[in-house]
Amino acid sequence: MNRWHQRIDNWLTNHLKLPSDVVLELPRVTTIGQFHAYIENHQGLIIFNEDEIQLKMSKGKLKITGRNFVIKTLLPEEILIEGIISTISYVTQ
Repeated sequence: MNRWHQRIDNWLTNHLKLPSDVVLELPRVTTIGQFHAYIENHQGLIIFNEDEIQLKMSKGKLKITGRNFVIKTLLPEEILIEGIISTISYVTQ
C-alpha cells in the first residue's frame, strides 16, 4: 500500500471514526470458543469441505482448518460456520 493510501486510511479511521476493518477492507473474525466462527468482509467462498474452509479477501485469503464444519449462514459478505476449529490463518498472495 503506498503512503498516500495509508495517510487517507489513517485519517478516515482517526478523524471520521470509521472502523478500520471497513476502511481497509479487512476481514472481521469473531469466534466463540473453538466451535463457532463469524466472518465479515469476505469476497466469496473458495473451498469448503468438512476439514477446511477458504474465503477470498481483498488481499489474499482466510483459511480455517478443523473438522466437522457446517455452514450455518452464508451471505454475500458474511458467513457463520460451526465445527471444531483448529486454526485460522490469513494467507497473502
